[in-house]
Amino acid sequence: MKKKIIISASIFLAFVALFAFNKITSSKEDAVYFTEVKKGLFEITITNSGELLAENSLDIKGPEINMNQMNQRGGNRGGMGGMGMGGGMRIVEMKIQDIVPEGTIVSTGDYIAQIDRSSYSNTLQDENENLKTAKDNLDMKILDTAVVLTNLRDDIKNQKYQVEDAKITLMQSQFEPAATIRKAELDLQKAERNLDQKLREYTMRKAKALREINQQKLKYENQQELVNQLQTFLASFTVKAPAPGMVIYKKDRGGVKVKTGSTLMPFENVVATLPDLSKMLSKVYVNEIEVSKLQPGQKVSISVDAFPNKAYTGTVKTIANIGEQLPNSDAKMFEVIISIDQTDHTLRPSMTTTNKILVKKFDDVVYVPTECVQAGADSIPFVYMKNRTKQFVVIGEANDKNVIVEQGLEPGKQIYVIVPEEAEKFREIGKDLIAVTRERNNAKRLENQRLTELYRKKM
Repeated sequence: MKKKIIISASIFLAFVALFAFNKITSSKEDAVYFTEVKKGLFEITITNSGELLAENSLDIKGPEINMNQMNQRGGNRGGMGGMGMGGGMRIVEMKIQDIVPEGTIVSTGDYIAQIDRSSYSNTLQDENENLKTAKDNLDMKILDTAVVLTNLRDDIKNQKYQVEDAKITLMQSQFEPAATIRKAELDLQKAERNLDQKLREYTMRKAKALREINQQKLKYENQQELVNQLQTFLASFTVKAPAPGMVIYKKDRGGVKVKTGSTLMPFENVVATLPDLSKMLSKVYVNEIEVSKLQPGQKVSISVDAFPNKAYTGTVKTIANIGEQLPNSDAKMFEVIISIDQTDHTLRPSMTTTNKILVKKFDDVVYVPTECVQAGADSIPFVYMKNRTKQFVVIGEANDKNVIVEQGLEPGKQIYVIVPEEAEKFREIGKDLIAVTRERNNAKRLENQRLTELYRKKM
């Protein structure tokens, strides 16, 4: 008797286990093959990766050449050593020998970087030699002028003595024969004439000497200013912080960070930046197909890879008018700048962001997964229902996962996720919606033709 009871209990438990297994298997199959039509909030978004940058930043600049001053100095003589500061300036690339690590906190005047001076190594020495030569020439010119003018003044003094002597001789000859008196008069006139000539010569030689001294003095002053300017220029090869902040490496036109070993041009001499971390932006690139959906003011949900537990909001600030051909991209990409609403000083420039731009929002609509909607050669959309019917639908806008169903479905209904077996045997319903879809498709086709013709006219 006990044995029969045990056998019966075993059989009962086996049936229970089989029923439970079938139930679980059926639930799993339903989860795989079916999904529920939903109703609620529907958002159309564009999601792209980007990077942070500061809205405002202060450039840390390396050596800066003042072309106007250089050309003015160079016009006074043949040139300026390795700087090429003569009639035409020779532009020389400058290499960064050393720079502080990115992210370094600095105060005003702190060391930032050292620029290689090898291209200008002999310039200051040459210009100091030129300055010494200019000073020697000025001193020599002053000395020579002093000697010449002193000799001229002595000649004038001697000539004055001769005039006085001729006057005395004339006075003493009053009782001499007429010929003797006449000769004395001529000697006085000659002496006075020589004195007048020496006075005029002295005046002319003095004016000429002063002019030459002033010219030499101007050359010396110009050379001194040039040396001072070069000393200031070479001092700028040691780059220091213009203000307190965090050092962020500058990116060149190719998007590569300027660092140790990088080359600077005199007219692109920004070594690094000091960003204002109180207001940050997120820069993203959107392809040419999707950029037409964007406009300033659209809301954005932002996450930062470095802080996965934090969420930020933002607003589309600007959209580029011209696309760029970025590496590893076949389509033209448009730069989009997003302003971040929150202030968070833990955010740093160049951090990677994920930006979800809200293009449109529908508050209460019916929607299903995109893969549930099928279409034949006639492009008429439909879904397969769990009750083995083929339901024609009118669809609206879609996002990356779901599509709005404007007509044909009610929320809560079960539909196939994939095409079911023997789908051709499903009963078709909702055929009246085919005309609605065709009317919409025709309207879209006509609108596309109108836009194409308008574009051709503009071309």
